Amino acid sequence: MPTLLLTHLRRRWLAWLCATLLVIGLPTSCAVLQYKERELVFRVEPGQASWFRGLPGDVQELELRPRSFSANQSLHAWWWPAKRADAPAILYLHGVRWNLTGQLFRIEQLHAMGYSVLAVDYRGFGESRGGLPSEATVYEDARIAWERFAQLQPDAGKRLIFGHSLGGAVAVELASELAAEARNNGTAAPARGLILESTFTSLGDVAAAVADTSLPVRWLMSQKFDSLGKIKDVSLPVLLVHGLDDRFVPPRFSQQLYDAARQPKTLLLVPGASHNNSMSLAGQRYRQAIQALL
Repeated sequence: MPTLLLTHLRRRWLAWLCATLLVIGLPTSCAVLQYKERELVFRVEPGQASWFRGLPGDVQELELRPRSFSANQSLHAWWWPAKRADAPAILYLHGVRWNLTGQLFRIEQLHAMGYSVLAVDYRGFGESRGGLPSEATVYEDARIAWERFAQLQPDAGKRLIFGHSLGGAVAVELASELAAEARNNGTAAPARGLILESTFTSLGDVAAAVADTSLPVRWLMSQKFDSLGKIKDVSLPVLLVHGLDDRFVPPRFSQQLYDAARQPKTLLLVPGASHNNSMSLAGQRYRQAIQALL
C-alpha cells in the first residue's frame, strides 16, 4: 500500500511539474520570441548615420516628456520652421533601422519645398530614450508628437501627416484614430492630408513577400501594422507614392492601399525609383502632388 501511494504521489508531482512548466515556460517562450521579432522588425541602428553631416542651424531640437512617460523615457524631435511664417507643416514619421540622422536628406527636401517639418524619433531610436520599440509604443509616440505638432501649427488646414515605409503604417494608424475622434466629436478634420511613401499593406504581407512564401505568416506575428484594414477609416485626402524599382517593399502594396482608400486619393508611381529616392526622382511631380492636397 505505501508503495502504491508513493507511486501515485510521484505521478501527481510529475503532472503538476509539467503543468507548471507549461504555464510558466510557454508565455516566457512567447515573450522571448516577440522580443526577437521586434528586434528583427525595427533593426535599430545605434548612433548617427554615416552620411549625417550635422543639423542645419535653424533646426530646433525638442524633448517631449508627457506625464505617461517614466523618468527614463523621452522623445527627441526636430522642428524646422519654414521661412514663411504661415507655411503648411508636415509631421514626419520615419521607418525602421535609421533614426533622424539617417532621414535628414528627405526632411531637407520637404523643407526646400516650403514646408515646416516636425520629425520625431520613436523611443529606442537616436536620442529618444526608452526600450526596444513595439507596434504599440510607436503608435503612442506618434500621438505624442501630434499633440506638439498641433501646437506648432494650430491651423488644421495646413497640417500634413507624412509616413515613410513602416512610418506609413504609423501614419495610417494616427490618421484613422484622429478621424474617428473627429467623427465622434462632430468636429472638422484635424489635418489636411496624409502622405504615404514606400509603405505596405501589413507587416505580414511584407514578411511573406521577402520570404517568397504563400504561408500565412501574418498569423504568427505579434506586430501587425495592418494599414489595409485601417486606411478605409481615414477621412483625409491621401497621396500614395512608390518607386517602381523598390526591392524592399513591392509597389503593388501601395496600389492595394490606394484601391482601399477613400476619395480623394492619388497614386504616384515613380519609374526607376527605389525604396528611398522617390522624392528626388519624381521632383516637380511630387511637389505638385503634395500641393494638390492643400
